[in-house]
This record gives sequence, structure tokens and C-alpha cells, in this order.
Amino acid sequence: MKCGYVAVLGQPNAGKSSLVNYVVGEEVAVVTHRRQTTRNLILGVLNGTDYQIIFMDTPGIHHSKNQLDKFMNKNVRSAIAGADVVLYLFDGAKEMDDEEKQYIENLKTKAEKLILVQTKSDKKSKQQNFDALKVSTVSGENVDELIMQIVNLLPEQNRIFDEDYYTDKSVRFLVCEKIRGLLLELIDKEIPHGVAVEILSFQEDEKLVKIEADIICEREQHKGIIIGKGGSLIKQVGQQTRQYVEDLIDKKCTINLFVKVDKDWRNGHIERYYN
Repeated sequence: MKCGYVAVLGQPNAGKSSLVNYVVGEEVAVVTHRRQTTRNLILGVLNGTDYQIIFMDTPGIHHSKNQLDKFMNKNVRSAIAGADVVLYLFDGAKEMDDEEKQYIENLKTKAEKLILVQTKSDKKSKQQNFDALKVSTVSGENVDELIMQIVNLLPEQNRIFDEDYYTDKSVRFLVCEKIRGLLLELIDKEIPHGVAVEILSFQEDEKLVKIEADIICEREQHKGIIIGKGGSLIKQVGQQTRQYVEDLIDKKCTINLFVKVDKDWRNGHIERYYN
């Protein structure tokens, strides 16, 4: 059978996580309208009758400004180094700048098996100078064709993961990402990019899981915004996270969220929240 790793690269908001979630059929990566949502290297596994594709969803390619950015860019480089196939996704609904064009040309010399993918084909597209497969995770256009192209390039080997395995991330990690994703969607400011989530306690038995988590922000004034008037926003985040967990593991869930200020976590304390 065919089996191997596929690095999914592209600029922020190119549709990488949307594609991985769509083909895997599970929410393994946070998808929001904001740029640079993905921070970690996340595996999403697609199992077919005669193939297993291990997608490596990566953070958007961007310039490093702090230790968090460097951590994210390191994950991109690791994905390229460990990939059997490289997908480069670009947003077909916007103009491609010269820097991205040059990045693609350089990638062609580094990646032996490269597939260029133009995303968001359901929208009005801009003129592009690259021969790429046009796909949409809204209409499903050419997604099956993309999968077949990937399979043809994968090596012959046995499955690396069991057939019921769809991500390498734990429930703890998925809960953190869900909370962070909700904050990205619900707060109409740049505050969420300065937010991390840390699980303090995760207790699970046969019928119930109890979770306590800290939401880490950089400024004292951000704390009040995250909590919301009368605790309204953090309550909404907690309710939606609880429902997500109950659907994910088919158990009842209680969740308590707290907000804590750590002014320099993106530089001085990055290792505490990301490793």
C-alpha cells in the first residue's frame, strides 16, 4: 500500500487547516478568519483502503518577530525535512506578491515531490503565474483529485498509524486549541494573538471529565476583555468548549476557565506553553 507524510505549507490564511480538516473529516486544527491561527505542527491522518496519508499542518510562513514566531517557523522547516510530498497552498482569491512567488520558485528546487494547490476556487480568482490544482473545501472541487495525486507520489510501505487514528494530538491539546480558536473568533481585536491556553487539571473517569485551564494574556486590560461584561465572554467560551469536549469523547464535561496575565510569555516563557 501507499503511505507517507505530506507537508502542507503556505502563507497565513491560505486554507491549510481547512484542507486538512476537510480531508480527515475531523477538526484537528483550529480554523478562524484570522491569520496565523495555527502555531504547532499538527498531524491529520487520512486512511483509505490502500493508502494512508499523514498530513502535517504547519503554521503560516512569515517573518519572525518573537520566540513564538521562531517556534512556528521551526515547525515549518521540520515538516519540509520530514515530508515525502510537499503541498504548497496559495489563496487564489488574492494577488500573489513577489516574495511568495520567489518562495515557490525556491521550493521547487528543494522539494522533489511538490504539488501546487490554488485554494478557495469557489471564489473569484486572481490571475496566477503558476500551474496549480484548483481546490475548494466549500464545494469539494478537485479534493479527490488532489488525494489521488498525493497517493501516486507516496512510497510503498505499511501503515504507520492504526486505521482509527486521525491525529497525533491529545484531547488536552485539542481542548487548548478549541479555547484559543473561540477567542480568535469572539474577540474583535488583536488580543487573541497574544493569548495562550494551559491545562491546569484534566481528570477523567468512565462518565465524566473535569477540566481546569488558564487563559494567558499579555496585559491587565486584556484580562477584562477576555472575561467580558459580567463574565459573559468567558462563560460563552466555556459553554462551547464543554459541548465540543462532550461531542469529542462522548462523556459529560465540566470546565472552569481562569484568566492570567504573563506579560512576556511570547518571548520569555514560550517553552511553558509550547514544546
